[in-house]
Amino acid sequence: MALTTNRDETMSHRILVVDDDILVLEALQELLTSSGYEVRVATRGQEALEMLDQQEFDLLILDVVMPKMTGLDVCKEVRKRGDEMSKVKIILLTAKTEPKDVKVKEKYGCDLYLTKPIDAGKLKELIRDTLEGSIE
Repeated sequence: MALTTNRDETMSHRILVVDDDILVLEALQELLTSSGYEVRVATRGQEALEMLDQQEFDLLILDVVMPKMTGLDVCKEVRKRGDEMSKVKIILLTAKTEPKDVKVKEKYGCDLYLTKPIDAGKLKELIRDTLEGSIE
């Protein structure tokens, strides 16, 4: 169960980025922090779930392919947690582009499923649109 806080609406959005590649984490953290977001990072799925128990986030950016607990596993677990977690936006990032991957959004309940590599400017735009609720 995530902690609920009444954050000032003018505060920046909180984003949790989860990837087992430290270079990807550092790049995303720099990109998002420079865009005014409050960013936390985790290198494992279980670590991300523990962070979600302690702090409220507006968006999760999850790498799909990670050892032990994949981004898909984290996404599924977050959505199983109920109403509080149903409001958290989730973007899955992956290098996988197989046709079977297309149905991931519906199957796991993520808001966006993006393939790498992705242009930094386009990613920032998609994150903004997702947080504003203009992504369907």
